[in-house]
Amino acid sequence: MGWRNAFDNSKPLFVAVYATVIVGIIFSSLYVISAIYSGKAATFSATSFQNNVGSSPSEQALNVSQSAVVQGVPSPNLESRNVSTKPIWEAPNTKKMPKLETFRLTKELVQQRVKDNVVIVTFGNYAFMDFILTWVKHLTDLGISNLLVGAMDTKLLEALYWKGVPVFDMGSHMSTIDVGWGSPTFHKMGREKVILIDSILPYGFELLMCDTDMVWLKNPLPFLARYPEADVLTSSDQVVPTVADDRLDIWQQVGAAYNIGIFHWRPTDPAKKLAKEWKEMLLADDKIWDQNGFNDLVRKQLGPAVDGESELVYAYDGSLKLGILPASIFCSGHTYFVQAMYQQLRLEPYAVHTTFQYAGTDGKRHRLREGMVFFDPPEYYDAPGGFLTFKPSIPKNLLLEGPHTVESHFTLVNYQIKQIRMALAIASVLNRTLVMPPLWCRLDRLWFPHPGVLEGSLTRQPFLCPLDHVFEVNIMLKELPVEEFGPQINIREYSFFDNPLMPKQVKDSWLEVQLCQEGIRDCLASNNTSPSGVLRFPKRSSEETFKTVFSSFKDVKVIKFSSMQDAFLGFADKIREERFRSRVKRYVGIWCCVAEQTPGHIYYDMYWDEKPGWKPLPPQTPQDDHPPP
Repeated sequence: MGWRNAFDNSKPLFVAVYATVIVGIIFSSLYVISAIYSGKAATFSATSFQNNVGSSPSEQALNVSQSAVVQGVPSPNLESRNVSTKPIWEAPNTKKMPKLETFRLTKELVQQRVKDNVVIVTFGNYAFMDFILTWVKHLTDLGISNLLVGAMDTKLLEALYWKGVPVFDMGSHMSTIDVGWGSPTFHKMGREKVILIDSILPYGFELLMCDTDMVWLKNPLPFLARYPEADVLTSSDQVVPTVADDRLDIWQQVGAAYNIGIFHWRPTDPAKKLAKEWKEMLLADDKIWDQNGFNDLVRKQLGPAVDGESELVYAYDGSLKLGILPASIFCSGHTYFVQAMYQQLRLEPYAVHTTFQYAGTDGKRHRLREGMVFFDPPEYYDAPGGFLTFKPSIPKNLLLEGPHTVESHFTLVNYQIKQIRMALAIASVLNRTLVMPPLWCRLDRLWFPHPGVLEGSLTRQPFLCPLDHVFEVNIMLKELPVEEFGPQINIREYSFFDNPLMPKQVKDSWLEVQLCQEGIRDCLASNNTSPSGVLRFPKRSSEETFKTVFSSFKDVKVIKFSSMQDAFLGFADKIREERFRSRVKRYVGIWCCVAEQTPGHIYYDMYWDEKPGWKPLPPQTPQDDHPPP
């Protein structure tokens, strides 16, 4: 009876416990079902949920930073947990845009994205939307979700929000257009970066700060965790390897600038002090470039080494521990696209930053496309009118024989320019997009005099050079007035058909064109193909012949010519010819630079073969310093 009375008295408590258990089971079931259908992102959500609520700050920093002291963050309420666990790329389940203040940068907003006490951040305006989406996709493909994007205009903020990308408002209210390197607005963007770093570090989180014109190829977080004592780990513009493995670069041998397009900050007192002084320096003088300011401060004191093994060095005020990320695997535009340093050293690259290029934002985008690491929409790979491509022909002696000189370099490049000029004309006639061929160079291109390749670098000769080494990619992609320059000629990168994103309907729709000498057997201007599907087509055919024959193949996605040697006789309409010439003359740029002469650059000439005795010489007078007529 006593037992029964005790049970009766405890019945309300039992019911409460029982109800709690039932609710817990239901909640857990819903979570498991959600995890099954959410893939990798749901896995991150569970981890993030546990880190934010069930573990101490020191446990959150496990394997990332044993040295950083991180302040505790209040547990988010249930609503903010739902926000933080929402998978990236999952569109919001609402039709109404939240108020702008919802996206204000706060400690709580950043905490929602933090994992292992680290957050990866980039920022930009709407003009860089495709770069930002590429940046995010590379990270999510690597299984990384602890990222945030700062929006410098509301157009970008809204676009990213509706795509399910974690975004915050930087309050910059910038223009949505490409501001251009070196412009006042460009420098303003640099100051925004410093302000952002100075704002986030006091929250107590580690910050991997990135420019939008770089992409991640491998998860960098385990690498950064190998150096828990570092206050700052920065990339550099180093082009000569200091190590042959994946250790930090040897700081005494790094003579190039530290590059702030990729750097990792820990929320230590020396790092916070550096960020604050850097910000104050830039705000006090709007003529200082943010990267120069960073280098000036960090190099105020450089040395001694922190220890004998890690390659960390005391820098700045003598208390900041600095490490320089290896340029072979945290790649610049030179070590990745020109030297392919990581390949030669048999290493896996973590990142590529599109520095060392010569065509602005368009050149950066094209570089990433050449490397097949840029994510374009499906229509990019299936353009209206189809594609034109050809097999380039380069004699062995031009490519491999003789010394590597300015003369031999131009002889090689000019031989290729002539074929590309022919292909551009045929693409214009057939209204097809030209897939550029691989371009070979003997000499590197830089902004200053050099002996052909940089001493100590791993640049091979000859090497597969980026298109912007020879061609003005930004001009090629620009919409020029039709009445002056004729119709637009669209282009694609040389690696286009190797891209895994190439759709099957394009891969399966090809016409092989074999050029032949008119008058020999089976060399007729007709649309009859051989049993193997090859079309024999006469060299030096007229514009009318091209249009007549290839009109039968307008539904074929890709037409590939066996060669461009003497393929096209020329435009029938002289006005069309002149407009075409005006257009393509602007497509070629300069090579730079010979020593002991000012200016030392040499202009490429699209019509070099029409000028007897043409030689690659720098302008002899200031009046001669202009593109060829």
